[in-house]
Amino acid sequence: VQLQASGGGLVQAGGSLRLSCAASGPTFSTYVVGWFRQATGKEREFVVGIGAGGGFTLYADSVKGRFTISRDDAKNMVYLLMNSLKPEDTAVYYCAALRTGTWRDPRRYDYWGQGTLVTVSS
Repeated sequence: VQLQASGGGLVQAGGSLRLSCAASGPTFSTYVVGWFRQATGKEREFVVGIGAGGGFTLYADSVKGRFTISRDDAKNMVYLLMNSLKPEDTAVYYCAALRTGTWRDPRRYDYWGQGTLVTVSS
């Protein structure tokens, strides 16, 4: 599975962005897909995950109610809609694929995209 994240950019606080994660590989639909972010000088942190089939999602408390994850397995795509963005959301965002394991632990993920930068100005 290969992943490519896109959609980052510069946005004012309170604005919205939609990130996309394009995947290749015939078994993509069987993977959990997570979004992580890493701000400068900080560790990579879990943002949200979506299960195979899209029936289950898990959000970090810091983004709950503001971010929405979805997937379209027919297109091998996962999306992250980010609303009400805050300056503290500024980070490089990564999508990753997990076959099995703890969703919040980045060490469990099998494949990673290259990251897309989100900058939220105050």
